[in-house]
Amino acid sequence: MASHRKWSPTGTRIAGIRTPALATAALTSVALLSQTANAAPSADPKPSIEEVEKKVDDLYHQAEAATEKYNATREKTAQQRKRVDSLLDDVAQRTEKLNTAREELGSFAAAQYRTGAAAPDTASLLLADNPQDYFDQTQLMNRLTTRQKAAVDDYVTEQAATTKKRAEASESLQTLTTAQSALRTSKADVQRKLAEARSLLSKLTAEEKARLAAIEKKKREAADRKAAELAQQQAAAEKKAQEAAAQQQTGSGTTGSAGTSGSSATDSSYTAKADKALAFARTQVGKPYVWGATGPGSYDCSGLTQAAWKAAGVDLPRTTWDQVNVGTTVPLSDIKPGDLVFFYDDISHVGLYVGNGMMIHAPKPGAYVREESIFYGGESIIHSVVRPA
Repeated sequence: MASHRKWSPTGTRIAGIRTPALATAALTSVALLSQTANAAPSADPKPSIEEVEKKVDDLYHQAEAATEKYNATREKTAQQRKRVDSLLDDVAQRTEKLNTAREELGSFAAAQYRTGAAAPDTASLLLADNPQDYFDQTQLMNRLTTRQKAAVDDYVTEQAATTKKRAEASESLQTLTTAQSALRTSKADVQRKLAEARSLLSKLTAEEKARLAAIEKKKREAADRKAAELAQQQAAAEKKAQEAAAQQQTGSGTTGSAGTSGSSATDSSYTAKADKALAFARTQVGKPYVWGATGPGSYDCSGLTQAAWKAAGVDLPRTTWDQVNVGTTVPLSDIKPGDLVFFYDDISHVGLYVGNGMMIHAPKPGAYVREESIFYGGESIIHSVVRPA
């Protein structure tokens, strides 16, 4: 028997009104979306000042590392360009020499024609890849004098050397093209990171900028206190060393040992050079940081230290990665004016120590060469100290 179940329309009642299923689903979706919007946080919450500061510092650090990579690549590119230019000049000179020699060989062939040999195709000789094969094929080789045969042999030897040089020049050109591409990539990497840092800073309100400045001020004050502590420790250590030296001198008479004398002479020599490097660095204070710059109007960090020590007669490599390997590594407790202080695990920053826990350095984009505590970013970021001379 058929069922007589009563039909009832699908849907629900809202305030006594029956709604169709589609409308019910739509209302349900709206309600769920409303709940989700109320419960979920903003998709892109505004970072705190502390987060902005950390992000900007990280970007500047990354930009400095990218700058050192750019410096290394640019130096490599310049060296490769010199090699290519030298090879191309060599090939041009060799080619000119070969052309002259080929014309001389043509005169040999013409001379044999005058002595009764078959008329030579001088044009074919001048275009031949191998003149010796030409002489063999035209049966002129046996008619050449000893001097002429030697000239042919010399030509063949020079031709092989020129071919080799052409191959070297071609390979060097390819290497140069690759280096130039890497240079463009490094430059773009620096610019991208700096643009991101500037963008973050540009979005700060006046109040936020003031808070950021206050944070930076506290960091500088903490760094200055740490520098003063180092200066006190070094002064105490130096006083103790002087007292020990005085006692030793009293016990052994007025004549110092040869080792002590040699050490004093070495210290004196280093101090004289360091004074010149520091004098130069002090005259650069106030000049802008510009990545990739080596002076005289602007500098990046390694460009400044390189220029300072060059003024003292010491040639340092271009990048921090190479400068850290020049000279003698010393403990922080033994740091002296003129020493190079390197920062971060990737050795992407360097400053010139001036004493009392302070250094002169080119800090970062947007800043100027200045004197600052070596603890400006905390002691943990100090990588090493190197005495370059």
